[in-house]
Amino acid sequence: MIQLCGLKELFVPFVLQSEVSNPTLPLQLPTSISLSCLNPLCSSSSRGRFLRVALQFAPFGAFPSPGHVKFLAFAGEMSLLKCLAEDLGCCFSVSRFSLASLSDILGYTACRQLSQLLLSIIFFHGSEYVLAVAFHGRSNVTLKSLLISRNYLLAMFFSLVEYLLEISLFPALKECWWISNFGLAMIVVGEIIRKIAIITAGRAFTHLIKIYHEDHHKLITHGIYRFIRHPGYCGFFIWSVGSQIMLCNPVSTIVFAVVVWHFFSTRIPYEEYFLRQFFGREYEEYAQTVPSGVPFVN
Repeated sequence: MIQLCGLKELFVPFVLQSEVSNPTLPLQLPTSISLSCLNPLCSSSSRGRFLRVALQFAPFGAFPSPGHVKFLAFAGEMSLLKCLAEDLGCCFSVSRFSLASLSDILGYTACRQLSQLLLSIIFFHGSEYVLAVAFHGRSNVTLKSLLISRNYLLAMFFSLVEYLLEISLFPALKECWWISNFGLAMIVVGEIIRKIAIITAGRAFTHLIKIYHEDHHKLITHGIYRFIRHPGYCGFFIWSVGSQIMLCNPVSTIVFAVVVWHFFSTRIPYEEYFLRQFFGREYEEYAQTVPSGVPFVN
């Protein structure tokens, strides 16, 4: 038999003793009871709910009659069974949700999109380092040429958190394949533009802004630089925003676009200040005829 949260143990012995000794003698019980003595009985949510239901059968502040106790015991068993069933149903619902979320995270959509992101990140940063070594020599290149900073890692972590939350709660959102494929195309285009810029500039391309003129430092205006002043920045802007479109991350897409644009909107004027110092009027004329490559940055 199910233990009724200790209530049967409290009431029923007094009832049986009274009925056996003198059935006609009213049961002498305290007229009130402090609810604090019932606190140990409320060790679970089911028991707590049963107590609240059970106490409704008696007048406030008084013990029930013997017959009332019997009815209370029976009603309590039914109430407790109902409470336990509700708890089990809640657990099963949570389990079903967890299994569904896990199947979405480990499913085809997530595996494809996250593997594409991982491969694009590895290729982007690996090729940056290899090209830097090829043009500047191993001794002149540090791990900073991988272009992995703390802010960059935080941004990628934020995008992964958004992706996992959305694929668990709104899996259909991630299956807009025409959007995802468009983002993948942006990744490829951005990668191509940036790598062409690095190869075209050769030793003139550096990851750090040069504030002193060097002998090998010359103004590059041919190739892709005929159409874009800063193709390296343009390529990275397209690549970073495309990575979030590929993941179908609406929030991260906006955040990446705003943050990367703001970074380049301050970096480009700073860099061009020194380029004007190095090349004078030649760069002025070049800047007036060729766009920067980053939207709304002149």
